[in-house]
Amino acid sequence: MNTPKSPPRNPIVVIPARLASTRLPNKPLADINGEPMIVHVWRRAMEADAGPVIVACGDFEIIDAIKDAGGDAVYTNPGHVSGSDRVFEALHTVDPLKKHDCVINVQGDLPTIAADVIRAALIPLGNGDVDIATLATPITDEAERTNPNVVKAVLSLGEGDKTARALYFSRATVPDGPGPHYHHIGLYAFRRAALETFVKLPQGELERIEKLEQLRALENGMRIDVQLVDTVPLGVDTPADLERARALLAPGKK
Repeated sequence: MNTPKSPPRNPIVVIPARLASTRLPNKPLADINGEPMIVHVWRRAMEADAGPVIVACGDFEIIDAIKDAGGDAVYTNPGHVSGSDRVFEALHTVDPLKKHDCVINVQGDLPTIAADVIRAALIPLGNGDVDIATLATPITDEAERTNPNVVKAVLSLGEGDKTARALYFSRATVPDGPGPHYHHIGLYAFRRAALETFVKLPQGELERIEKLEQLRALENGMRIDVQLVDTVPLGVDTPADLERARALLAPGKK
């Protein structure tokens, strides 16, 4: 993108959510200590105080859960193939006048995510050359280095830096050798214009091979920078993950 850009001044947080899930049916509504998981994610996003929070729903049951908790939610096309598409539709619905210049896409299955981690996604956008910002943390568990379910971010990182340009993302162990390696966290902050560009791009070949949507942006010359954070938030994909989330969010442990 060649137009001049400035740091975002008016962000909005959008949480895409839908009930369809092969490994954990009705995942957003899964009970965690008396509240649906999506409500926990909404609360974490509200605590971040990074802007208004909207849940973009593919099902009316999720809207009901969020509104019962006092939040804002909008219905979106249940047929969207990606969270980015759902976020874009919701953004167009709630902000047709384009007052918000940045959107933070928070996954709806991160009930333990910390508020400061959400805010950290805005830091790389202080650089006017950056289109999209995301997060990563250094890999310290040897098993993660070779686990294809752990996406690695290849970074151009200077000594002592906490923000770096992303050169590539892969399920493979990259770069080759002992590392360092970085565990990518799938939370994104898009400049609004970047999101509008991104959702109109066709699927790229590298994206198809790696099954990583962010590679579409890199293949089309968009710049992604990564902010390092200390920990990876728990993503709930299986019943075992759900039990772990219940333990972490048990009364007295929040």
